[in-house]
Amino acid sequence: MPEHLDDHAAQLHAALDGVVAATPRLERWGRHLAAVLPSGARLLTCGNGGSAAEAQHLTGELVGRFEEERMPLSAIALHAETSSATAIANDYGLDEIFARQVRAHARAGDVLLCLSTSGRSPNVLTAAKAAHELGVTTWSMTGREPNPLAAVVDEAIAVDAPRVSTVQEIHLVLVHALCAEIDTALRSEQ
Repeated sequence: MPEHLDDHAAQLHAALDGVVAATPRLERWGRHLAAVLPSGARLLTCGNGGSAAEAQHLTGELVGRFEEERMPLSAIALHAETSSATAIANDYGLDEIFARQVRAHARAGDVLLCLSTSGRSPNVLTAAKAAHELGVTTWSMTGREPNPLAAVVDEAIAVDAPRVSTVQEIHLVLVHALCAEIDTALRSEQ
C-alpha cells in the first residue's frame, strides 16, 4: 500500500478510536430522534461544503430509509433549499442563511444538528443560537475541541483529527451509526 494511504488509514483508525467514547451519546441521540420524529418533530441539519453534503446525506437516509423499510421521518437539510438560502444570503447576509430558516421552520421539540469540521462557521453558529432561542435541541458534529460550536450546542461529538478530510470521513461513520441507532430504537418501540 502506498505510504500516503498507510498514513491516511492510521489517521482514520486513530480518529475512530477517539469517537468510541461518544457511543453512549450517539445512542441517546438515536433514541431521542426515534421518540420525537414519528410524532411530528423535525430534524433540521446544516453545514457548509462537505459538511453540507453529510447533513443532506443524513436527511436523505431519514426521509427515505437507511438499511430497512420504515416510515419516512421528517428531516430537512437547510442548505438544500437553494432558493431560500440564496435569497436570504442576498437580503440578510451569509451568516443568516441557516438561522432564518431555523426561525421559519423550527419549533420547540425539534432538533437542529450542525455539522462543521472547524466548529467556527459563522452561519452554523448563528443557526445554533437561533435554535436555542426557540427551545430547539441543538447537537453538533465537529472537528477538534475546543471550538465555538461545541461550546454553544446542547451536546457535541468532536472528532480529534488533524485533517479536515479525516473529520469528514468520521462524520459519515457517525451519520450512519446515528441512522442505525434510530432504526434500532424504532424497531424496539413496535
